[in-house]
Amino acid sequence: MPPSRSSAALVVAALALAGRPAPAAEAPAKEAPPKEASPPEAGDRPAVEATSLADAVGRALARNPSAQVAELEIARFAAVAAQARAGWLPTLYGNASYTRLEGDRRSGAAPNPLLAGQDQGAASLTLTAPLFVARPLTQWRHAKDDIETARWSAAETRRQLALAVGRAWLQLLAQHRVIDISARAEVTARAHLDFTQKQYAGGYGTRLDEVRADQEVQSDRAQVEQARVQLARLREALGVLVGADHPVDAQGAVDLPPPPGYADATTEAVRQRSDVKLQEQRVVAARHLVRDRWADYTPQLVATFTPFLQTQSPLPATVTPTAGYQGVLALTLPLYDGGLRYGQERERSVLSREAEVGLEGVRRQAASDVRAAVEEMERAGAALSAAREAARLAGEGVKLTDLAYRAGASTNIEVIDAERRARDAETAVAVAEDAERQALLDLLVASGRFPARK
Repeated sequence: MPPSRSSAALVVAALALAGRPAPAAEAPAKEAPPKEASPPEAGDRPAVEATSLADAVGRALARNPSAQVAELEIARFAAVAAQARAGWLPTLYGNASYTRLEGDRRSGAAPNPLLAGQDQGAASLTLTAPLFVARPLTQWRHAKDDIETARWSAAETRRQLALAVGRAWLQLLAQHRVIDISARAEVTARAHLDFTQKQYAGGYGTRLDEVRADQEVQSDRAQVEQARVQLARLREALGVLVGADHPVDAQGAVDLPPPPGYADATTEAVRQRSDVKLQEQRVVAARHLVRDRWADYTPQLVATFTPFLQTQSPLPATVTPTAGYQGVLALTLPLYDGGLRYGQERERSVLSREAEVGLEGVRRQAASDVRAAVEEMERAGAALSAAREAARLAGEGVKLTDLAYRAGASTNIEVIDAERRARDAETAVAVAEDAERQALLDLLVASGRFPARK
C-alpha cells in the first residue's frame, strides 16, 4: 500500500529536523503577494535640513505663525490704544459745500429782491475740544494695560513654542538612537543567520534553526523601517514648528543650560515665569477697571468753535452774515441710565476677583511644575543608570549564549531570545536618555529659564 500524504509530510519533517536534505516534494501553490505601491522617487522629495537646538528655537520664535500672531497682537492693541486716546484730544474738521440752482430766486413782490443766488458756496471749520471728559481718558489707560497684557501673552506663547521645539528636537535625537540600535540588531541577526545557514548546509544544523534566524532578521528589518517612518514624522513636525517648507532634523550636541537648584527654580518660577507675569498683568488690568469706575459718574464738558464763510445767504446779512463764527460750551451730566453703571461696576469687581483667584492657581501650578520636574530628573537619572547596566548585561548575555550555541550547549531559540532582550535593553537606554533630557528641559521651562529671556 502506498504511503499516505500525512506519512510523507512526517518523513519530510523528520529529515529536516535531522539536518539532512529532504526529498523533493511537490510544493503547495502559494498565493501571489499583494501588489505594493511604489514610493515616489527620491528626487521628488525635498532635502532634509539639520539644525542645532538653539537655531531651531530661534527660528521657531521668529517664523512660527503662533509667535508672529502674538507679536502682531501687541501692535493691534497699540492701535486700539491710539483710538482710545483720540477721545480726549481736540478734533478739527473742515466742511465745504457748493449749490447750483436753475436760476436766481427772487421775491414775487416789487422790486423783486434776490432771495437766493444761482451759485451758492459755504465753508466752515469745526474745532471740538474736550475740556473735561473722564471716560475716554480711563479707556486709554485701560488700553495701555491691554498692550502690556499682550506683551506677556506673547512671552507665554514663545515659552510654549520653545518647549514644543525642544521636545521635538530631543525626540529626533532619541529616534536616531533607536534606528541605530535596530540596525545593529539586524546586523547581529544576519550574522546568526549566516552561521545557521552554514550549519544547515554542512549537515549539522536544522532547517528550523535557519527559519527562526531568518525570521529574526526580517523582524529587525521591519523595526528599522518603522523607526524610519517615525523619524520622518518627527522631522516634518519640527519643520512645521520652525516655519520651514521642508523636513528639519536634529544635529549637534544638546546645548541646554545646567539645571537650577530647587530653591532658585521655585523662586524664579513663581516670580518670573511668563504665565505668572501674564496673570499678574491681568490682575492689574482688572483692578484698574475697578479703580476707574468714578469716570462713569462724572459730567463731561466739551467746547466747540466753528468759523464759517458763505458767498450768498438767502436771508439778509443782518440775520445771517456771510462770515462769522460760533462757539458752544456743552455740559453733559449723567443722571440715570437704568442701572447700567451699577451693573458694570459689579461685573468689574467680579472679574477682578476672578483674576486674583486665577493668579493664585497659576503660582501654585508653577511651583508644582518645578517639584514634578525635579522629581522627574532624579528618577530619570536613576532609571538611565539601571537601563545602561541592563543593556551591558544583555550584551554580555548575547555573547555567552552565542558561544554556547556554537559549542552545541544551547538552542537557536535561546540565541534569538538573547538578541531580542539585548535590542530591547539598548532601546530602553535610548528611551531613558531621552527621558533624562526631557526632564532637564521640563525643569528649565518650569523655572522660566528656557527659552532665554530677551
